[in-house]
Amino acid sequence: MIKYLSVIVVLLSIAGCGASSDHNDLLKRMAEVERRPKGQIEPIPTFMPYSPYVYSAAAQRSPFTRPVLESEQRIVGRRLDVAPDLTRQRELLEGVSIDALSMVGSLSRDGQIWALINDGSGGIHRITIGNYLGKNHGRVVNATNAQLDILEIVPDGTGGWIERPRSLALEERDNR
Repeated sequence: MIKYLSVIVVLLSIAGCGASSDHNDLLKRMAEVERRPKGQIEPIPTFMPYSPYVYSAAAQRSPFTRPVLESEQRIVGRRLDVAPDLTRQRELLEGVSIDALSMVGSLSRDGQIWALINDGSGGIHRITIGNYLGKNHGRVVNATNAQLDILEIVPDGTGGWIERPRSLALEERDNR
């Protein structure tokens, strides 16, 4: 008896699920969407071929460095014999802008002063008079325990070169 009753309940459940016709609105919607005209995908746009840009102002003053002041030009002035030595081997700190360098200390041995320079990326370098640093052919001309005097050779904008004095002063930090 229980077997017959459970079979009847299952059959009624199956019949109840299939007898419902409440899906007419869904079927109408699907038919409407299928009747719509098909859309078109736009073609891929054509791109102009890449033409590389040739930077021809490499010998001019960088727009990111401080311009040469007229007062500095009068002090040092333009000379015909001023030009960077492009044949010499470049030093490590010449690949770093002088604005990124900072003097963090100094050492003295046998009367010669060595400045400790932070290259901005955590490296400390020891330089003295005659060493080069910065991207503008800067040569150290004087060194004290508190400051480096540097003479840069920069383009003057008219095809020549001028010497521009710069300095790096010792940065004192408060270690509290």
